[in-house]
Amino acid sequence: MVEVIVVRGRLARRVREEAERLGVSVDEYLVEVLSQGLDPRDRAVEYVEAARELLEEARWELGRGNVRQAAEKVWGTGALAVKAYALWRDERRLTSHRELWEYMRLMTREIGPWIREAWMYANSMHICFYEDWCTREDVEDAYKRVEKLVSEVASKVKKQD
Repeated sequence: MVEVIVVRGRLARRVREEAERLGVSVDEYLVEVLSQGLDPRDRAVEYVEAARELLEEARWELGRGNVRQAAEKVWGTGALAVKAYALWRDERRLTSHRELWEYMRLMTREIGPWIREAWMYANSMHICFYEDWCTREDVEDAYKRVEKLVSEVASKVKKQD
């Protein structure tokens, strides 16, 4: 179950503006802000959980026929998965698109070439959000690949008891 919190007015504008300034989704921005005090490995778990929730939101948006919003949520999911991997592997916080691409390449070497494909699909969804050119089928294809990426990262960052 996804819990919804409504933020209005000045605070909502400020959150959106800051997320845009950083080039991330509002969801990514809030995960970053709210997990700042955590150990990097615990933070990685939070990123994975946020990615899973965002993926569910993408599925919901697709069900409503909102392809553009679904595309942006698929992109955000992919970015959160890569960020989670960086936190888990190296306790490194990624802050730019360049760093996301660098880590995607590292993940490709360590996990397999399918990571690059999943990332390329996720990245195309980011473009789709701004350009509004993709179809439902495009988003569904990206969704499947990004879902696999999240599952792979989740299996690595899972807390060891």
